[in-house]
Amino acid sequence: MFTGLVEEIGTMKTVNRQGEAMILTIAAKVVTEGVKLGDSISVNGVCLTVTSFDRQSFAVDVMPETYRRSGLHLLQSGEPVNLERAMQAGARFGGHIVQGHVDGTGRVVSRKADANAVVFRIRLDDPDQLRHIIPKGSVTIDGISLTVVDTTDDSFTVSIIPHTLAETALQYRQTGSIVNIESDIIGKYVDHLLHFKGHDAHKKRESSKLSTAYLAEHGFL
Repeated sequence: MFTGLVEEIGTMKTVNRQGEAMILTIAAKVVTEGVKLGDSISVNGVCLTVTSFDRQSFAVDVMPETYRRSGLHLLQSGEPVNLERAMQAGARFGGHIVQGHVDGTGRVVSRKADANAVVFRIRLDDPDQLRHIIPKGSVTIDGISLTVVDTTDDSFTVSIIPHTLAETALQYRQTGSIVNIESDIIGKYVDHLLHFKGHDAHKKRESSKLSTAYLAEHGFL
């Protein structure tokens, strides 16, 4: 579990591709403090497991599902990446609930200055994912907890303050860049419960009890 508050910008040391599997070695200083084998570290918003480390770097495996689902397969040696360690119980929750389970990717279609902010418009590779992205709701872009400004039929915008731009790899993203997107977990669970269809008649009868009408009747809507 993460908060979407990036701790540091790491640098890709090596990218070892083996078909749709990868071994990544990443140079870092902050997230390697107190690290242990098996710890979780978010790399551009993807929760990965530490398989080896030293004081200045760590290595992780990327499996085919993650390779296909995220933009990690595009990484090259020397590229900057956003890093965050798993959150600690009792720590301040400055962002929102981020699992590190990327839903898909998007492409930066515009980057425009707006006074002291920079507004990014992201077009999703799967427009159906927009049902989980709502204005003023939370979204994670490359591991960064952000607030959605507005949405269209296939894209959404976020406004980035100078501090966030300076402290994350988003500063290097330009028009055409691919970014990892994780929708808000609360929206995904509600959507799943409302539309879930079981694999047998019993499950269908049980799932049919939860509907928009049911939620409205009981004061949830």
